[in-house]
Amino acid sequence: MRLEQLPLEEWDAALPRAGFEPFHTAAALDVLDSHASGQMQLFAGYNGQNPVAMVPLFIQRRSIGTTVTSPPPGLGVPRLGPILMPASPKRSKQERLNRRFATAIIEELELDSSRTLFRMIGNTAYSDPRPYRWADFEITPVFTYRLDISESSADELLSNCSKSLRREIRDVRDLEVDIQTEGLEGAHAVYEQTESRYRQQDEPFSLSWEYVRAMFEALDKRARSYVVRDPDGEFVSGVTVVYSNDAAYFWQGGARGEYNGTTVNSYLHWRIIEDLIEDPPIQTVSAYDLVGANTDRLCKYKSKFGASLQPYYKIESSGPQMELAKRAYHTLTG
Repeated sequence: MRLEQLPLEEWDAALPRAGFEPFHTAAALDVLDSHASGQMQLFAGYNGQNPVAMVPLFIQRRSIGTTVTSPPPGLGVPRLGPILMPASPKRSKQERLNRRFATAIIEELELDSSRTLFRMIGNTAYSDPRPYRWADFEITPVFTYRLDISESSADELLSNCSKSLRREIRDVRDLEVDIQTEGLEGAHAVYEQTESRYRQQDEPFSLSWEYVRAMFEALDKRARSYVVRDPDGEFVSGVTVVYSNDAAYFWQGGARGEYNGTTVNSYLHWRIIEDLIEDPPIQTVSAYDLVGANTDRLCKYKSKFGASLQPYYKIESSGPQMELAKRAYHTLTG
C-alpha cells in the first residue's frame, strides 16, 4: 500500500458513495480545520492509482509530545475515523487492507511512541478495530441507536415504537403547535436553547455560534433545522439534523420542550423520521441515527423508537503514562 496525503480539494472525489458520515465531507473538514487546534492532515492509502482507504487526522505537536485525534475534541463531532473501500468482497482481502492501512498510519505518525497520545472514534461503518488492538492500543466499544427506514412505512415504524412514545406523538398532533424547517434561523434558535440548557445544568458547552453557523452553512443540503413553535410563534424546541449519503444524524438540540404541559420532543423526532421517508434531502438516506446509546438516562428514552443498537469503536493510546493526558482529553470531549 502507498500512503499519501490528499489536498482538501481532492478529498470528495476520493470518497466512496456510501460508508462515510457528514463530517467526512470536504466542506465539513474545512470548517473543522479552521476551528480545531493543530493541523489537519488527510491521508489516503492507494492500491495502484485507486484510493482504497482514507482517514482525516488532527495533529498537535508540542514540546512535551504529540496529540493525534479523529475527530478533533470539543467541536461536537461524535465520530470520524477511517473509511475503507476494499475492491474485493472477500473477507481475507478486506482484513488485509484494514491491517495494512492501520499499520501505515501508525508508522507514518509514530502513533505507538510514548510521546504520542492517539485517540480515534471510528464511524459505524468501521467495524474491525483489531489491527489497533494488535498494535497495543486500547479498544472500547460504544453504541448508538440507528433506525432503519428503508423497508418500512411510517405506520409500521410507529407501531414498533413504545406505547408511551406513540401516546406522546398523538398528544402533540392535537396541539396547535407548528413544526417546520427554518434554515439558519432555526439552527440559531436550537443552538441558543442547547447552550442555555448546558448552563442551567452547570455543564461545559464548548461550541461557539460562529463555529456552528459555519458548519451548518458549509453542509448546505446536508443540514436541516427542525423547530417547534407555539401559536404565537414562540420557540418551544428544536433539533438540528445532519446527513450523510446513508443516514440522518441528530446533531444538536432536543432539550425538553413543553406546550400546555405536553412534551413536544417525541413528535419532533417523529417529524424528522416522516420527512426521511417522504422528503429526504438526499435520496439514498435509509436510516435515522439518534447518535448515542451510552448514557442510561438517555437510553431509556431513545430505545422507545424501536431502533437497532449499533456498535462503533474508540481507539486510544494505552499505558500508565497516557492516563493523565486521556483524563484531560475526556474532560474536554465528554
